[in-house]
Amino acid sequence: MSQLRCPSQIPTKKTHPKAPKGSPQCGGKRTEGSARVRRTLIPLRPIERGGKGGRRLSLISRHLDQHLPLPFSTERDSHDIEYKPLDRTDLSTTLPSVSPSQPEPPSPKMSSQAPHPTLLIPGPIEFDDAVLQSMAHYAESHVAPGFVKTFGETLTLVRKLFQSTNPAAQPFVISGSGTLGWDVVASSLVEKGENALVLHTGYFADSFAACLTTYGANATQLKAPIGERPSFEDIEQALKEKTYKIITVTHVDTSTGVLSDIKRIAEIVRRVSPNTLVVVDGVCSVGCEEIAFDEWDLDVVLTASQKAIGCPPGLSILMTSGRAIDVFKNRQTPPASYYSSIGNWLPIMQNYENLKPSYFATPPTQLVHALHTTLSQITSRPMAERFAVHTQASDRVKAAVAELGLKQLAAKPENQAHAMTAIWLPEGLAPPDVLPGLLKRGVIFAAGLHKEAATKYIRFGHMGVSVSDPARKDIDNAIAALKEAMAEAKQAKGL
Repeated sequence: MSQLRCPSQIPTKKTHPKAPKGSPQCGGKRTEGSARVRRTLIPLRPIERGGKGGRRLSLISRHLDQHLPLPFSTERDSHDIEYKPLDRTDLSTTLPSVSPSQPEPPSPKMSSQAPHPTLLIPGPIEFDDAVLQSMAHYAESHVAPGFVKTFGETLTLVRKLFQSTNPAAQPFVISGSGTLGWDVVASSLVEKGENALVLHTGYFADSFAACLTTYGANATQLKAPIGERPSFEDIEQALKEKTYKIITVTHVDTSTGVLSDIKRIAEIVRRVSPNTLVVVDGVCSVGCEEIAFDEWDLDVVLTASQKAIGCPPGLSILMTSGRAIDVFKNRQTPPASYYSSIGNWLPIMQNYENLKPSYFATPPTQLVHALHTTLSQITSRPMAERFAVHTQASDRVKAAVAELGLKQLAAKPENQAHAMTAIWLPEGLAPPDVLPGLLKRGVIFAAGLHKEAATKYIRFGHMGVSVSDPARKDIDNAIAALKEAMAEAKQAKGL
């Protein structure tokens, strides 16, 4: 039972004069003429060990600093960096045990998130509870031993995500969106006047080309019709006609759901133009489509935290080859950007991965904790299993789309992504006719994005925890909602 004390009964260091008789202290009597003063009771509530608060504290208290030498120095010895959490006194030895008057019956695992429609767009996506809880980590210095350890481990996990063991390759985790990856490539790896070949499969090729042009590159786009991708023959011919510093390919274009065969493209480049850097926009593919960075001899894969990786938005993630790093180091002109220069970030990433605190710009510490959590989950099992799970979910979605008599923007199976599906709507329907019906059923899809057909299709994202957690029924619920929403929209339009 909670104990109640009157303020006058709480010991203090100061001695107060005795109150006159009739004053409104505890136990005293008030005269009729005295002011009406309500006695204040302060409840002392013991902490319940093992409750929700205790569990949450254990989740967010992974790192506690022993000491932070001042003035700040970027060099620490092994004693400074070693992870040694402070002792925590067992609450059971210092606090009385408390038994709730009506203990809660055991219940199945439920999400700690507030009720909300299921977000099934091609990113951001639904997040695992543990990932979101990691965002509640207490404030800490970005050069404290605990965070240095977390960031270093995170960079090592990025290597595992890309299936890379080559020590010459280097992962980068930088505060920013996936778009920042374009700036890193354009400002660091291409000099003004050099040629870039952009393979076009949708909206994001146009954007990458615009970014390259902004930094002075000569960007040439090799375009394909909506839902298609440039042929291997056309790619080879383009590489033979001109010398290109880089070739860029969007692994999965979020605007069309088109999947590019980056393994085959890299093979062509190495055979025809071996000095050309192979740059992959993997914003909508990393974590759900197969990528073997070393084996396929890729040079840059850029991505973001909020799609299949399953972390809240705010982190730009890149994997770079030793060849790409050498190209940067041998530039003839200074990089055209300060923040996105590989030269400014390379020593920072190398230091953190070697458990040495370093500084160029303050990293978003809470987001790094969240990324550490989700990458730990992803890499705890073979990557091949994760890719297979996404393929299986994709097959179910695409079968349901076909059963409804609907078609995909990417008509050919080999062109279809495994973590999203872009669906043509029937003639007479537009996204505003269908999306509200989905929302009413607790599901959020995205409207079209390709500038030539945005009003004619919708996009269904099926990636990350929505497909990897067997306890979730997100895909089943979404398929059922799609069937009902389509029927409702057709009926409303008299189709």
